[in-house]
Amino acid sequence: MSLSAAHSAAFRREVPREGRVWTIRDAAGHPAPTDATGRRAMPFWSKPSRAERVIGAVAAYRGFAVVEIPVHDWLDSWLPGLDQDDLEEVTDDDGAEENGGPQANDQVNEVPLTDPDATNGGTD
Repeated sequence: MSLSAAHSAAFRREVPREGRVWTIRDAAGHPAPTDATGRRAMPFWSKPSRAERVIGAVAAYRGFAVVEIPVHDWLDSWLPGLDQDDLEEVTDDDGAEENGGPQANDQVNEVPLTDPDATNGGTD
């Protein structure tokens, strides 16, 4: 499994448990860097700790703050807005240059809203 596929799988597994996603922003707004194919992509994470780790590791994101978004708002408002603005979404990317930078996730709308483990109190 590629690193990008592993990130995508973790995102799909964790978002239903968390009930929210996280992004980052600074005074200028949310970042939307260019991915390896030249498309603009906004990053989202399934855990705030992942977003915080990228803020600490990527010089361009120093000074950004982590922003929580309820998953229903993300699915109902954010994703359609990104589509309307011709932006992609990147999920659980580590921001590492050696991994090709952010990779747009074309299957993000397939995030399930229910997870059998979530009712069992499953945690990482």
